Amino acid sequence: MTLQEAQKKVDDWIKQYGVRYFNEMTNMAILTEEVGEVARIMAREYGEQSKKKSDEGKELGDELADVLFVLVCIANQTGIDLQAAFEKNIEKKTQRDSTRHKENDKL
Repeated sequence: MTLQEAQKKVDDWIKQYGVRYFNEMTNMAILTEEVGEVARIMAREYGEQSKKKSDEGKELGDELADVLFVLVCIANQTGIDLQAAFEKNIEKKTQRDSTRHKENDKL
């Protein structure tokens, strides 16, 4: 699935099941909440925090997909073509960082 196809799939889902998009600020708050859920899993699975009973059944892939869904919602409602934006961003990073990481002694 391309990013453009993902954007259409989310838009179709919103129109069929979601009634309408939440406003941009609400979606920003939801995105922050979802990123927090990713952070919680990361801290417990890969970090030093111990798991709690409430962490049972939480899956990193599902939480990352929640982040992606809300991110796509924000792109859709603000008129961003994520495919084009991502391709432009990769090109920017390639030009800026073509040797930077290879020359980093820390890596």
